[in-house]
Amino acid sequence: MPPAGRRCPAAHPEDPTPCVGSVVVTVLDRVNAGADGCEHHGARLLASLAGGRVYALPHAAPGTAIRVFTAAAGIRPFCWLDGPRVEPSQLSEIENRARHGR
Repeated sequence: MPPAGRRCPAAHPEDPTPCVGSVVVTVLDRVNAGADGCEHHGARLLASLAGGRVYALPHAAPGTAIRVFTAAAGIRPFCWLDGPRVEPSQLSEIENRARHGR
């Protein structure tokens, strides 16, 4: 877990949710800029990136990166924002696949 009162680097400043567990993944964007995070914030960050990737840190349990990747597919980008979500860029990967019959 991050130190008391602090959240992992993958937590977006506007995302009000607390960390869940310890820092176990690195999430990278298309240009390899990244942040380490707990599974919860790692998934939320990955869902908000186009072309993002996730890697388990060496001390992470087996399957950690797959869990984060799978969770991210069902999370809408910037899911803490309110408002209507109808554009493909505002929907989760799963919602977009369902729209296109995949």
